Amino acid sequence: MNTLLLVIGYSVRRLPYIVRSAYAGFQQTSVTLEEASANLGATPFRTLRKITLPLVTANLIAGTILTFSFAMLEVSDGLILAMKERFFPITKMIWQLMGRIDPDAPSVACALGVVGMVILTASLLVAGRILGRKMGHLFRV
Repeated sequence: MNTLLLVIGYSVRRLPYIVRSAYAGFQQTSVTLEEASANLGATPFRTLRKITLPLVTANLIAGTILTFSFAMLEVSDGLILAMKERFFPITKMIWQLMGRIDPDAPSVACALGVVGMVILTASLLVAGRILGRKMGHLFRV
């Protein structure tokens, strides 16, 4: 149940990122391609599946990666919603380790912070590779 609450909390707070990236992809897609498909007798579902989705896929994947990377290092949701230590996200574990008296706890917390930064950097690089030159235009109209 705790994991489900975390997933719902992260999803609701980060949903605008994926919606905005999808919107930008739809804005970049030419309507004439969909109109041509309709003129040739394709159903709306087939037009969506064969024309629109392949053109927007890069934006959806990059938006998903960005959403994941920013949600992974979310602090407020993890501090409030995670109750059991085995379900703690990385940010709450860092916060809890820094409050311990154990002399090794700050070192482990710093190591977890570095792991979080490495995962964030890797996910942003993957998003950049997928989008290529479109990276700067992802959230523009």
